[in-house]
Amino acid sequence: MAAVSSDNGSLAARLERALEGEVLFDRFSRGRYSTDASIYQVEPVGVVVPKTQDDLIAAMEIGREAGVSLLPRGGGTSQCGQTVNHSLVMDCSRHLNRIIEIDAENMRAVVEPGIALDHLNAALKPYGLFFPVDVSTASRATIGGMTANNSCGGRSIHYGIMVDNVLSIDAVLPTGEQLHFGPVPGNLGAIEAEPRYRDLVREMRAIAGREAAEIAAKFPKLMRRVGGYNINTVDPAGHNMASMLVGSEGTLAAFRQIELKLHRIPKHRVMGVCHFPTFYEAMDATQHIVKLKPHAVELIDRNMIELARDIPIFKPMIAEFVKGEPDSVLVVEFAGEDHAACVAQLRELEVLMGDLGYPDAVVDATDVRLQATIGEVRKQGLNIMMSMKQAGKPVSFIEDCAVPLEDLAEFTDRLTKVFESHGTHGTWYAHASVGCLHVRPVLNMKDEGDVKRMRSIAEAAFDMVREYKGSHSGEHGDGIVRSEFHEKMFGQRLVKAFGDVKQAFDPAGTMNPGRIVNPPKMDDRALFRFKPGYAPIKLETALDWSEWGGFSGAVEMCNNNGACRKRDAGVMCPSFRATQNEKDLTRGRANTLRLALSGQLGSEALVSEEMKETMELCVSCKGCKRECPTGVDMARMKVEFLHHYRKKHGLGLKDRLISYLPRYAEAASRFGYLANARDVVPGLKGLSEWLLGFSAKRSLPVWSDVPFSGAETEAVDPDESDGRDVVLLNDTFSTYFEPENLRAALRVLQRLGYRVHVVDPREEGGRHLCCGRTFLASGLVDEAKAEARRMIAAYLPYVRRGIPVVGLEPSCLFTLRDEFKAMLPGAETDLVAEHALLFEEFIAREQKASKISASFKPVAKKALVHGHCHQKAFAAMGAVETALRLVPDMEVEVINSSCCGMAGAFGYEKKNQEVSMAMAERDLLPAVRAADGDTLLVADGTSCRHQIKDGAAREAVHVATILDRALA
Repeated sequence: MAAVSSDNGSLAARLERALEGEVLFDRFSRGRYSTDASIYQVEPVGVVVPKTQDDLIAAMEIGREAGVSLLPRGGGTSQCGQTVNHSLVMDCSRHLNRIIEIDAENMRAVVEPGIALDHLNAALKPYGLFFPVDVSTASRATIGGMTANNSCGGRSIHYGIMVDNVLSIDAVLPTGEQLHFGPVPGNLGAIEAEPRYRDLVREMRAIAGREAAEIAAKFPKLMRRVGGYNINTVDPAGHNMASMLVGSEGTLAAFRQIELKLHRIPKHRVMGVCHFPTFYEAMDATQHIVKLKPHAVELIDRNMIELARDIPIFKPMIAEFVKGEPDSVLVVEFAGEDHAACVAQLRELEVLMGDLGYPDAVVDATDVRLQATIGEVRKQGLNIMMSMKQAGKPVSFIEDCAVPLEDLAEFTDRLTKVFESHGTHGTWYAHASVGCLHVRPVLNMKDEGDVKRMRSIAEAAFDMVREYKGSHSGEHGDGIVRSEFHEKMFGQRLVKAFGDVKQAFDPAGTMNPGRIVNPPKMDDRALFRFKPGYAPIKLETALDWSEWGGFSGAVEMCNNNGACRKRDAGVMCPSFRATQNEKDLTRGRANTLRLALSGQLGSEALVSEEMKETMELCVSCKGCKRECPTGVDMARMKVEFLHHYRKKHGLGLKDRLISYLPRYAEAASRFGYLANARDVVPGLKGLSEWLLGFSAKRSLPVWSDVPFSGAETEAVDPDESDGRDVVLLNDTFSTYFEPENLRAALRVLQRLGYRVHVVDPREEGGRHLCCGRTFLASGLVDEAKAEARRMIAAYLPYVRRGIPVVGLEPSCLFTLRDEFKAMLPGAETDLVAEHALLFEEFIAREQKASKISASFKPVAKKALVHGHCHQKAFAAMGAVETALRLVPDMEVEVINSSCCGMAGAFGYEKKNQEVSMAMAERDLLPAVRAADGDTLLVADGTSCRHQIKDGAAREAVHVATILDRALA
């Protein structure tokens, strides 16, 4: 680990003695926790990850005694800088995430602060209940963070916001008292309570009573007002003291557990997607649409539509519900117990749209799957907006201005003109139903001129908000970016009242100082992520990063919104799902790379052991390439990092054996029986673990005594192609370890009437062709480029004639489509990439074109499929299902799984074996064990099949093998 600064060494040591959880004071860890999803970066004093509530209490006590400020933190996805400070950060998301109680009868639940909203709702679903504050970051937003932020969500027009749905909070004050905050009757003497609690109630009532006239005059009369403290909820006749903590942004207390109000899940939902020719017309129509009592009205504007169409994962989604080229669409949702009533509301919407002058402008979404698709696009709105590959990005600082609906069209029109007057434009999306639109002007936060423009725009926007009697903090809170403007928003008296609230709860100013009260300037560049003088170090890169303006530009695409923090089944990010460490997260790695590339972690940080440790558990699954809405490609970044690391540190024996496998495979295969003895002869497993680091708990791949050869197919001239030619890519792994898969694919292709070419230089005394995957995995980019050049040269005569190159191993085949283009950009590389297809992609393509006429016979009643990470990353899983469904009478089920955990050589290594198995045990292995003995297990990845065999003692097979059986 990197060294701890001497001034905090004693604090770290004391915390380590007292806590069960982790204590992270090294420079790299502090750097990873210095940012959230805002424009700000403030390095913490240190980080603790409490394992228990006692840890949380102890950390607060020790921090207080040491004189450092305290900052509780959840998912770290705040938009305004609430969760960054020069404080002791307490990350509650990893361990403090239990459900304490579900009281279905009384529709309430008690949870710890670190539980994510999606996980809570998954647990509530069997009871027919849910927590309805549906923030877009539900997969990683913690209930504690949502409570501290007074979050809102898309359905707030129907269910209200957090302050309406939090019943009570058990909190720890900075002074050490543990108090229960909940409903308090007018007669305070009627309840039993700690003296400190009674004092707080009296003080809050005194403040609210003193400022009653100001509250009535200055607090916006809108649901979407989350700025300041909720002193407007305090009533001498009785009120809920928990409401004072909701929206307090960690400035008053830390939460131990939170009691929530639950709601019944509506039995039915329908949606109508209303298309408008102009943004103004969409905004103007909203005030009429809400009269139909929808549960939500969400905006998707032209910018978001166009950006989404450029992102592979979202392009087909947009095509399903956006017709033509509208300037804006409003997604209107109705829900309830009666499906007919919901549909009737949808028909009323269509009539209303016609009356407003937009006939036939509504796309119905009554299908649950389509509704989920629309919901996913809506939830990812922020990340879609942030996917712009340019220096300027949509910046959050007037993000949540909320105004009355009747003023929404005029307000947005005037604000657009403000943007134009400053030479920029804004992106708009989100909650039209409550007059709160997420608007982000496009600015470059590295540019001093754009920083000045940011302040000018903010001042103009907030002036307009006050003019319309709206709220400048409509959902995402205050933090650094909006606290400064409270005095203009609420007036001096109420800002002083907010200070009095802070003083009552936190007299020493210990909790998250400078947020809500006594704030810094929002444009203080010393607090920015891109501080004055920010510049990447000079670096000669091994891969092509021109699309992003350089390697650092690609790294900076991470906006910290944390989509990679989701823990449910899916590809991204498998190592985080296993360890739940910020370090082992796409976001954590990107932040560390950015800090290293800009010299903030020291001149040698990029090639340091700490950086290697940061990148260690990235399994290059490429899930982020597809699933990260801003396109952070950590697999490619890891290759670039390893290239530089290897140049400084060289290659060990184990890594050399793995990376140079393609070079010695031909010779080694002749003595494969010696290598195979490792798993047979007693003692050799332990010896290989000691000498090479290969886990003794693992079996190694078995060398075949009859490798595949190009001589097994008849030589054919590519110049004589008749349109039914294919090149079979005989990758190194399949050739020397599982040649039966290549032979099965060869038979299938030939039986389907294709002429199969196998390019095998060995027949002429040359060396086997290889994609260079193993070299890339070790950072040996120059060696990988040499292999890529050989393969491109060998395949060019075929692809120039339109002959596809068909491969079996996903990690190899997709190297042609992905890494080749990063290593050797150019027309020839692109041509090979365009013609490279997985076996099942080729079969599915030919089936769609009605070019497959052979009869397949039944082979099993069911096939259970695990997708290789790269198949998922490149959207090839549909082709797997299509190919398998050629087999009659066979049910095809795809396991909803992340990475299998093997990831090439990763899972074979002793140091990774436990993490590898943890990845597999999340989804894959339980599903395999639950499958009956007659179910065919399908996995196209070599390492995936190996993991299934090692972890569940079951044999999985390649798609080609099943089709071969069905054609036999």
